[in-house]
Parts: sequence; structure tokens; C-alpha cells
Amino acid sequence: MEINDLTPAERRVWDAFPRGERVDFLEEPAETGSGGADWGPERTVRAEVLTALLLGGPTAEGQVAGLNVRGARITGKLNLKYAVVEHPIRLRACWFERKPLLYGAKLRVFVANDSTLPGLTADTVSVEVALKLSCCRITGPVRLAGARITGGLFLRKAVIGIAGPAEEGQEPALRFNHADIGTDVIAMELTVHGQTRINGATVGGQINFDDARLLAPGATALHAEILTVGTDLRAMRLEARGRVNLTGSRIPGQLNLAYARLINPGGVALRASSCVAGEVWLRNCPTIQGGVNLRRSQFDLLHITPETWPPQVRIAGLTYRALSPHVPAEQRLPVLEREESGYLPHAYEQLATAFRAAGDEAGARTVLLAKLRRHRHTLPRAARVWGLLQDATVGYGFRPLRAAGWLLALLITGTVAYGLHPPRELKQGEAPEFNPVFYTLDLMLPIIGFGQEGPFAPDGWLQWLSYLLIVTGWILATTTAAGVSRSLQRQ
Repeated sequence: MEINDLTPAERRVWDAFPRGERVDFLEEPAETGSGGADWGPERTVRAEVLTALLLGGPTAEGQVAGLNVRGARITGKLNLKYAVVEHPIRLRACWFERKPLLYGAKLRVFVANDSTLPGLTADTVSVEVALKLSCCRITGPVRLAGARITGGLFLRKAVIGIAGPAEEGQEPALRFNHADIGTDVIAMELTVHGQTRINGATVGGQINFDDARLLAPGATALHAEILTVGTDLRAMRLEARGRVNLTGSRIPGQLNLAYARLINPGGVALRASSCVAGEVWLRNCPTIQGGVNLRRSQFDLLHITPETWPPQVRIAGLTYRALSPHVPAEQRLPVLEREESGYLPHAYEQLATAFRAAGDEAGARTVLLAKLRRHRHTLPRAARVWGLLQDATVGYGFRPLRAAGWLLALLITGTVAYGLHPPRELKQGEAPEFNPVFYTLDLMLPIIGFGQEGPFAPDGWLQWLSYLLIVTGWILATTTAAGVSRSLQRQ
């Protein structure tokens, strides 16, 4: 390109490039690239001029050359496909007629904050410092699959895509799947209309989606399978309309979804199966609209209130060391009954372990009792009857005082009945003095004898009462022994 072909606006950019000086076309300090379609020739720069500068523009000895433009209308396509660019690229508050092509390029830094773009194609791009798209308005897809960014990726307050119905199989609005990002992904207040795909990405620091809006109703809003994060994945106050998929992700710090709204009615709202995370926070979240799948995941801490769980859950194989906030066991149990695959013994054992770790032995016993009652419904009828007897008498060994209450009630009944109507002596003059208390105990306790049962024989309804006391005594003794045995096995 001949220098004589440059317009006045382009000559300003060309002359400033060797020293990396900023060329500012903005008419107002707060102006962005949103209105760039109407800007005139005094602010218009051809993309071919920028490409020529970046690939072979003039330099000045002792100066750091670079492209630093604000408020320009860039026509044509900025084509840096496979290029190696040694100069920083800073195109803030600009308007792009066509989406930049950075596929396979090697760049030092790329900054397009506050700009308006019809899209960005930068798959497999390598950036040494950072890629910044904060506050951008990007109507088309942003393609960063396989990107290698030594520094960070900045998407704060960016708006990507066009509002409208989303469909499975549609090209993601934002994707940096299988990307390798050295530090952080800063995307607070990001809005994405369509799918955000980051599966297989590796982020050395944190991903921050605080106050973001990921909007793909009826489809997948966040596809982050096998994501590896160095520290935390923050998404406080996130609004996700569509499925959030974190299957197989590794998050050693916090997966923080506090105050988030997860909305995917009729489908799965949160899928984090086979996921390993340090702490999972769903604090103060409204009830999740859609299913939750946490199968085979491992968490050190799971913070979720009973009200946050949706009507349908999948938690087979879920393990956690601690559960918060600490609430009565009765409030946690309904969640286990919502398991899609039915009765899961491990889910009850895991919940009981969490209560025991918190020092709440009573809560742990309540959970294990609920487990046995739930298990009873899966047994044959005869076994269910025996289970009912154990439950009614000693609460499967968790309510030993209940057996004492039954014994006391029967003892009082027998003592009063036999005290008012003493049974007759079998052999006159040979029987010991009759004692209604010990006579009743002799009938109820199958092992211990007080010498009262043998010498006396009740008649009529008292005889039926004696049969009842004998049978009840055997049942109480057997169920108590079974319950004690079960408790010892657990210990």
C-alpha cells in the first residue's frame, strides 16, 4: 500500500504507530463504538491499513511501536490469520464493519474494550499478555477455541449474541473450549445470548462470572465439562436460563453460586456429576427451577439450604465431608426422597456422616432411622411386618426408651389386673405369697424368673392377658436385641 493512498484519519494512525502513541477520534470521553455505523470519513480507517502497520509498518529507534486507536470506524476485515504480530493491538471504543480474523495468530496483546463487533474468529490464537473484550457489544459468535493466553481473558460487562430463542446444536455465542489461560477469566456482568462453551478449558487462576447472565432458554447456557480451574469458579448472582453443565470439572477452591438463579424448567438446571470441588456454595439461592444432577461428585463442603433443592434430584454416589447450614435432620430428609432412581442407602449414610461430623448424634440417628423405614418399603410383606414391629417397639434400636415405655405400660396393666383379680393357686399351701408386680414381670421377661408364674394359673380373660404379656415380652426382647446388635455394628 502506498502512503499516498492514506486518508487524513489513516495518516494520523500511521504516523503515531512507530512510537505507540494513542490516536483518539472520540468526541465524548464516555463514547463507545455502538454508534460507529454513522461515523464519517474523519473517523474511518480501513482494516487493510491496520494490517499493513502490524505486519510491516514503520518503527522508530528507541521507541516501542504499537497500534493504539480509540473511537475509529474500521471498515473491511482485519485479517491476521496465522500472522505473527510483535506489536500491541489496542482498538478501544471502535466500530468494526466485519469481524476480525485472528485464527492461528501469535499476538502480544489484543485490546478491544468498549468496541462493537459483528463477531470474532480467534480459534487457536496465542496471546502473550492478555485478550481484553470488556464492555464490548458483539452481535456474532466469539470463537476462541484452543486459544493460548499467557495472561488473562477479560469479558467484563460484555454483551455477546442477539436475544432470541436458543436451540441445541446451534453455534455457541461464546466459546473458549480447550483454551489454556494462564491467569484468570474476568467476566463479571457478562451477558451471553446463546451457549457459553468452555468445556476442556484450563484456567490457571479463577473464573469470575459474578452477576453474569447466560441466556439460552431450553438449551445449554453453560457447557463446561471437564473444566480445570486453578482456584475458584465464582458465579455469585448468576442468572442462567438453560442448563449449566459442569460434568467432570475440577475446582480445588470454591464453586460459588451464592444467590444464583438457575432456571431450566422441564430439564436439568444444574449438572455437576463426577465433579471434584473444594467448596460448593448455593447460599441463599431461590429454589432451582429444573433438575439437579450431582451423581458421583466429591465436595469438601456443600452449602445448600433445603429450600434450594428442586423437586427432582440425582445424587447417587455424591460424597461430601461437611454440609451446611446446620438445620434439623427432618428438614434434610425430604430431599433424599426426591431421588429420581428411588431409595439410595448411601445417600442416607452420607447425610448421617455429615451430621455426626457436626457433632449432632441425634440428627445422625434420625437420618439412619429414616433410612431403615425407607428400606422397609422395598422388602417382602413378611419382612415389612417384622420391620414395623421393630420400628414400633424400639425404633430399629435408635429409640431404646420406647421399649422401656412399652414394658412400663404392660407392667402397670398387669399389676393392676392381677392385683384386683389374683390368679388361683395350682397347689394349695405350696405357692409363695402372690406378688402382682413380679408375676407380671415373670410373664413378660422370657429369661429371668421370679418364681411367680409356675404356682399360679389365671382364668378367663386374665389368661388371655397372660398370653398377651408373654408374646409381647418375647417380641420386645427380640426386637431390642436386634436393635442393639444393629447399633453395635454401626459403631
